[in-house]
Amino acid sequence: MPALICGSFAFDTIMEFNDKFKNHILPEQVHILNVSFLVPDLRREFGGCAGNIAYNLNLLGSDALPMGTVGKDFAPYAEWMDKCGIPRTHITTIDHSYSAQAFITTDMDDNQITAFHPGAMNFSHYNKISQAEGVTIGIVSPDGREGMIEHAKQFAELGIPFIFDPGQGMPMFDGNDLLLFIEQASWVIVNDYEWQLMQQRTDFSPEQVAERLRALIITKGAEGAMIYTPDTVYQIPCAKANAVDPTGCGDAFRGGLLYGLMNDIDWETTGRIASLMGAIKVEHHGTQNHSVTLDEFKQAFEKNFGYTLML
Repeated sequence: MPALICGSFAFDTIMEFNDKFKNHILPEQVHILNVSFLVPDLRREFGGCAGNIAYNLNLLGSDALPMGTVGKDFAPYAEWMDKCGIPRTHITTIDHSYSAQAFITTDMDDNQITAFHPGAMNFSHYNKISQAEGVTIGIVSPDGREGMIEHAKQFAELGIPFIFDPGQGMPMFDGNDLLLFIEQASWVIVNDYEWQLMQQRTDFSPEQVAERLRALIITKGAEGAMIYTPDTVYQIPCAKANAVDPTGCGDAFRGGLLYGLMNDIDWETTGRIASLMGAIKVEHHGTQNHSVTLDEFKQAFEKNFGYTLML
């Protein structure tokens, strides 16, 4: 059965400035800031959490059913999804809006200046979970605030277990909001920074959150991940990688996590599948430019973790 992946679709326009911002931004003049950066290198990538998670789950051979709202400029992304074999059944076009867009300028110190336009993402609540048939698991990933709230509520009302993944949407929610999401969800996944925010706003420890869930997953970048269940804590190692671009690593991890949950795989192996998916992603620029066959994935899994993965 497919996994319903609720979240954003976005175009990421990435520009490289062959200098350092600090050489052009004068601290004593920031009140009249007017700068221009020459960016000879530019690329446009397909992104957004729902698109990225669906792409990674699809690589592993599982049915990914993304749900999101996009704008009148979505045609190139739609062609890419068709090429990848990812269904667009629950992609709703908002004709009077552009798709979400991130404009990212990176300097030689790896500092970034980003402008983000949410666009059609703000209309994500137009989609309803009940519109998707045959779904047995889902995820609520970063999207429009109203959409995230409504989709979590609808998953809970329909009795469909789902992952709550606040991600970059964390600033939109206060402690009461987060407590409700925890009450509704079956699993929660955050990175270590997001966990600090969640802990501050809920005043819960990892163990207290896990008691209310099937599991709390906290990713820690190169340090791997921690999976807290009501009974056990699992420490998941990071798979080896020659890191090129970390953007989208978390979404790749979530694709692996969904795969393990959909196939009823034990937590230690599920965490390692997710970790390896993240490692494969960071070795490539962009969020959907990596690829792997199941045989290649199995070989990499055994090399990293020392045992055979039965898929």
